[in-house]
Amino acid sequence: MSYRTPLAKVDGLGAAHSGVEHFWRQRVTAVALVPLSIWFVYAALGLVGADRDTALAFLHEPVNAVLLILFILATVIHMALGVQVVIEDYLPNETQKIVALMLNRAFAWAVGAVCLLAVLKIAI
Repeated sequence: MSYRTPLAKVDGLGAAHSGVEHFWRQRVTAVALVPLSIWFVYAALGLVGADRDTALAFLHEPVNAVLLILFILATVIHMALGVQVVIEDYLPNETQKIVALMLNRAFAWAVGAVCLLAVLKIAI
């Protein structure tokens, strides 16, 4: 018999032993995406009709390159976390769930890496 309360036993950890970490990561990326998305839409609309050299010059500016990298990172992390929740909630078969979670993580890494390499190649 333990004198610990159920809350003390859980100690912030749920059945997945990750507590609220996933919840907070998704909320932090969502909050970060608000100003970054506004900047991205403003920048993209400013480049409508621009030629290739103007677009390259835009990304050669360090502030724009850094903001685009932050936008990509926040978007990819937020996407992967959101898809993870859908997979965990709607796939009943444990094997399918594990495979789908691994593919989700691999896809997020691949998209993030390709996007970051493209921005860095242009910016540097």
